[in-house]
Amino acid sequence: MILGAIGDDFTGSSDLGLTLANGGLRTTQYVGVPSKPADNEVEAGIVALKTRTMPVENAVKASLAAYRWLRDQGCQQILLKYCSTFDSRRDGNIGPVIEALIEEAGTSAPVIVCPAFPATGRTIYQGHLFVGDRLLSESGMEAHPLTPMVDPDIRRWLGHQTKSSVGHLTLDDIRNGKAREALISETNSGRQIIVCDAISDCDLKALGKAAEGFPLITGGSGIAIGLPELLIGTTHSLASWRGEKGPALAIAGSCSKTTRAQIAYHRENGGAQRRIDVSALFDGQETVNDVINWAMAQTTLPLVYTSDDPQVIKNNQQKFGTEKSAQIVENFFAQLARAAVEAGFVRLITAGGETSGAIVEALEADTLEIGPTIAVGVPALRVSGRNLVLALKSGNFGAENFFTHAAQKLEET
Repeated sequence: MILGAIGDDFTGSSDLGLTLANGGLRTTQYVGVPSKPADNEVEAGIVALKTRTMPVENAVKASLAAYRWLRDQGCQQILLKYCSTFDSRRDGNIGPVIEALIEEAGTSAPVIVCPAFPATGRTIYQGHLFVGDRLLSESGMEAHPLTPMVDPDIRRWLGHQTKSSVGHLTLDDIRNGKAREALISETNSGRQIIVCDAISDCDLKALGKAAEGFPLITGGSGIAIGLPELLIGTTHSLASWRGEKGPALAIAGSCSKTTRAQIAYHRENGGAQRRIDVSALFDGQETVNDVINWAMAQTTLPLVYTSDDPQVIKNNQQKFGTEKSAQIVENFFAQLARAAVEAGFVRLITAGGETSGAIVEALEADTLEIGPTIAVGVPALRVSGRNLVLALKSGNFGAENFFTHAAQKLEET
């Protein structure tokens, strides 16, 4: 293994897997820390965790376990992957995890922080994260039910989470060919963790080149765009994809504007859908068996969702508690996914990082094979050794017709 990665959720890990595989690295996504060594042909290994909203202590422990396994596989460089919208509370765990990995690696080299993903509109300028032409704090992410991003200044946000000072690499330094020099200068000045500007793929490639040989880097999947070429120089012929033509089910737990628009599109275009009310879950009025029976009776792609307006979600959190509300939804979707597979569904499409993580864990998948692109940042995935294919979508990704498009791509051979 040449490159290792630690993902803080499952959708982001598959997004990264797509970037690396498209770049020519033989890539495997692992569900949690493996209990045995990687196969010899794996060049890039991604350990997908579910740490995004974990308490700091738990997230650090899980991330260190993943780091140690990857290091034991011989990785030359290890990447900590988080969301391109830097999903993290003010007291979140990204900063503590970075600091723990620095200590574990025993490195004094610069550590870049760059969640930019220009292909999906995520860019960083003057240390501020933008979504399209809006600051992150005005993009809808400020109303996220679990990780509200109310400050677009990633330097300041990360500074709340770290013991050490946070540095900054400007766009000018990247484009003037001074990135590596500036990174080392920031580190020598006591700012080893460095937020990096990037507004194009060329900037990300230049940043990857500047960080060549640094044992630890962090960012969104965009930071990996130039890594395959740096690490292997040439590309390989990747394994062919084989889809599944059996029944499909879509499950959405994301409350992002994008996912809610996709649900509306599905409804307006005749798609079958069933909304799961959180109150009904607490009251026991909605059961997995009822939903599975409904899904099996549909003649179009069935979509089951809890996604709702942020204010409705906030009201439920106030009524039932934030953690209890999230947990009951995740548990329901986990049981639903297991029941769907037992009932013969072979194509599952999920929307939302927490939803996807709960479902993949419930399916007891060990490794995921990376397939073709469904949408920017979303690959087709196969659960290794099983007739089961998945599309794990971050809430903010995909076009309006994502659900039906994904179902079609998952059956193509």
